[in-house]
Amino acid sequence: MRATLTNILAKPITRHFIMGVILFNAVILGLETSDRVMATAGGVIVALDMLCLTIFVIELGAKLIAQGPRFFRDGWNLFDFAIVGISLSPVGAGLSVLRALRILRLLRVVSVVPSLRRVVEAFIMALPGMASVFLLTGIIFYIGAVIATKLYGDTFPDWFGTLGGSLYTLFQVMTLESWSMGIVRPVMEVHPMAWLFFVPFILITAFAVVNLVVGLIVNTMQDAHTEEEHAATDSYREEVMDRLKRIEDALIAQGKQ
Repeated sequence: MRATLTNILAKPITRHFIMGVILFNAVILGLETSDRVMATAGGVIVALDMLCLTIFVIELGAKLIAQGPRFFRDGWNLFDFAIVGISLSPVGAGLSVLRALRILRLLRVVSVVPSLRRVVEAFIMALPGMASVFLLTGIIFYIGAVIATKLYGDTFPDWFGTLGGSLYTLFQVMTLESWSMGIVRPVMEVHPMAWLFFVPFILITAFAVVNLVVGLIVNTMQDAHTEEEHAATDSYREEVMDRLKRIEDALIAQGKQ
């Protein structure tokens, strides 16, 4: 039975069916936010939502039977188990937020589609390197906030009056949200040389640091893809060697006869 379930779950048509149910369920959950739709076809919407959840539960049950204890060693299985578990949690007073969290079922697309899984795995693998980049960014922000508070705190107390205010304003500048007309140009009307501070800060944070993060993720994705190709090659080699061994054993047995 385990072998049969494993073969069924491994078939592309099964994965495509589950992905279709996930996307359909996402549409259903979106329709539930419309009062007009719920007033017209609320019963049908709820029934379809329960049908999708039932399919997810059956899929997880099949995986549990097919994989046994190995089910809990796979991080993606635990991911799916947690999302479906949230959907099965009782919804009552104080737990109504769980109804909103049901949309997390859409994240199951990540575990179903291998290419999306590879992106998430690469992002997780890049976190240690990104931590160093974020630490460097934090140091740059702290230095910039202290300088900005000292230079512009008296004339622009709303933006740079405190260290926390300066950090928030510099974060806005880094995101390039109204940084010129909203922040820098008004400061330059009082401090004409303020561009000597803001322009290098933007170049360092908004471009250099962001590109470092992107570069880390891209490199990690390439490494993960290379490892996946090597694993596929090794698996194919082992399969070919196994077939050759079986052919050799069959020829030896035939020769003995």
